[in-house]
Amino acid sequence: MKKVIWNTKALEFVRSLDNKTKREIGTLLMILQAGEKLCEPQSKPMKVIHSGAYELRIKDNRGSCRVIYVLAVSDKVLIPQKEIQTSRKRLQELLNEEKS
Repeated sequence: MKKVIWNTKALEFVRSLDNKTKREIGTLLMILQAGEKLCEPQSKPMKVIHSGAYELRIKDNRGSCRVIYVLAVSDKVLIPQKEIQTSRKRLQELLNEEKS
């Protein structure tokens, strides 16, 4: 099973969501941890961020919620913050931390 590595701000964002949305995100992440791929409408490639970046797309009580995840390392799912520029920066931080 793949390990999920969270960016602190992304984890805070997900924890701030309603319980139904958090459960749905958790279910989708468990599918990813098991090594399965997700496709639309639950997941969409975000190649503008990284070749292995995807966007989880969940409908919530505010309309929709998006969480970026990266399948860059074979045994890990990286979760950077959702904004594109910030996602690029957080992804680089996560990858640098993994090399340490």
